[in-house]
Amino acid sequence: MKDKTKQKKQRDSIASLQNDTASHPGRSVATDRIFEENSILKNQLARALADYDNLRKRTDEEKITWMKFATQKLIQNLLPVLDTFESAQEHVKDSGLAIAINQFKDVLKSEGLLEIRPKVGDEFDENLMEVVDIISGEQDGKVSETLTSGWKFTSGLVVRHARVKVFKIPS
Repeated sequence: MKDKTKQKKQRDSIASLQNDTASHPGRSVATDRIFEENSILKNQLARALADYDNLRKRTDEEKITWMKFATQKLIQNLLPVLDTFESAQEHVKDSGLAIAINQFKDVLKSEGLLEIRPKVGDEFDENLMEVVDIISGEQDGKVSETLTSGWKFTSGLVVRHARVKVFKIPS
């Protein structure tokens, strides 16, 4: 189908050149063919360059997607280590460990991550939080305690939901 369309375009172009030849009586049929072939080759080159440009853009986008995926996977593997450091810091209260934790968090932030740390009384948000336990209370749907903080990219993609306990009015 494409070949027929291509052939028709070539015939139309040749007919157009023949009309031009009538207005330029000094040009020969061989010259017309050269001009026609030149025109066809220019069109093919323009299409090939456009295809190459589109391929380059698509591969650049795919590369960025894969890099984000790899970064996300690495961060998911490192977050439990940060949790362990924070848990140890609650018991030990070591200034060196506190510095290491802050440096760890600074690295995460430099990679475009934001910490999700809900406060007591915040409204539960299922997009950012995961309920681990439900506590009887008067503030239905409010956070009663944050067990582990969550992390998300600045683009909004959540790497890990914050794990929280939520109040629920007894029925």
